[in-house]
Amino acid sequence: MPLTATDRVAGRATAVVEDVPGPESGPPCPVDRRYVDERPDGLREDALAAWHRLRAEAAKKRVWLCLNDGKRSAAQQRREFTDAVRRFGTRELARKYVLPPERSMHVTGTAVDVQPHAAAAWVERNGRALGWCRRYENEYWHFEHAASHVADGCPELLPNP
Repeated sequence: MPLTATDRVAGRATAVVEDVPGPESGPPCPVDRRYVDERPDGLREDALAAWHRLRAEAAKKRVWLCLNDGKRSAAQQRREFTDAVRRFGTRELARKYVLPPERSMHVTGTAVDVQPHAAAAWVERNGRALGWCRRYENEYWHFEHAASHVADGCPELLPNP
């Protein structure tokens, strides 16, 4: 198995996960070409394993999960947030759609955006068993991983980021 950003190797500095960039894009989603299906590079080890299990379970049900967005570095997230501030005019309005890097679970490598909509709906119905929960009412596609979700259930949806 290849090394991940969080693996410790004797004699080598440990990566700061927040600084490890994720893919900026990917190949087209085979079931809906409006989206990409990027590699899950940079997801935290537990989230990566859970993503692979989730995708395998979905495939058994003939559901194709496209990873439209996964791991982002702090710099990538900062660019997204800066663009949102420019688009919406204020930081407060921008935060309803994009979080700053210090608040984003994409930066920690524990969040994924799943497309198309039918696949995200499947994850919302079935993902908790593998630790994936939808977090925001205004983002049907955004899921965060935590092992505690399996036993404790999903937290209440927040209206927006």
